[in-house]
Amino acid sequence: MNLEQLRGFVEVARVGHFTRAAETLHLTQPSLSRQIAALEHDLGSELFHRARGHITLTAAGEALWPVARRMLADAEDIRRQMTELTDLRRGRIRLGATPTLCVSLVAEALAAFHADHPGIELHLTERGSRGLIEELTAGALDLALVITSDAHPATAPSLVRSPLLTEELVVVGGGPSPFGSRGTLTLPELARMPQIVFPSSYDLRATLDEAFRSAGLTPTVVLEGAEMDAVLRFVELQMGVALVPAMVLKDRPGLSSVRLVQPRLTRTVSLARRQDVQPTRAAAAMHRMILQTADSLATGDSGLGPLVSRAG
Repeated sequence: MNLEQLRGFVEVARVGHFTRAAETLHLTQPSLSRQIAALEHDLGSELFHRARGHITLTAAGEALWPVARRMLADAEDIRRQMTELTDLRRGRIRLGATPTLCVSLVAEALAAFHADHPGIELHLTERGSRGLIEELTAGALDLALVITSDAHPATAPSLVRSPLLTEELVVVGGGPSPFGSRGTLTLPELARMPQIVFPSSYDLRATLDEAFRSAGLTPTVVLEGAEMDAVLRFVELQMGVALVPAMVLKDRPGLSSVRLVQPRLTRTVSLARRQDVQPTRAAAAMHRMILQTADSLATGDSGLGPLVSRAG
């Protein structure tokens, strides 16, 4: 039994005539008769009383009639849903990203993607790179934007990781001239300044702590444990300075920044996915949008100059 046979049965039952049903279905009358005969053979029952010029349903045909219409309606609904998925009119994307990326690259990519594909459900998970790698490996995410550095590679054998951007970590402060005449800061100079630092689970915090430990320095911390948005607000209120990724400077006129030298700290933003899973059409489209957004941030148009560049 197949859908073409059911479609032929429903049309014959509707019009009560094989020839007219065949014309509607763009079939020859013998072809339609063979379809119905094959269906009756599969079901082991005659479906029509055949009389010259008069076709009626048998008891078996009466029983099949509502079922066949429902099956055809379900098939059409499935076809419509698959078309909507293919055309990106509906679907779902589970994207993971670190909190620092959610206020920069991710925010711009998701906004642009939603404008192009408003019917796609967007699910965002904010977590550190290690947690995102675990969720991606377990199949809980479709894509993840993770941070890597020499000290924290954040990778797994089952994943494909594509480096997107390399960005500097810069020191930000509030007010018109929080750094005086300094054009850059060294790590010892930063250690003496009041700092607002992220939770210990942040990859960024781990990078900064490692730099201080390696240099034998103890930072001056005035506030610890705030998330990115709060850190930036505290800095704008001049409670202290903070080391942040360069991309968060975009569209933040209330912040001033200087580059950190000796050492210069950078990190790489990578897009990761499972190599054993074929991306959905929606995930592939999101992948392209993230690449496009990353390219835009790496150009001079972003206002970030040499602080953000294409990886590799």
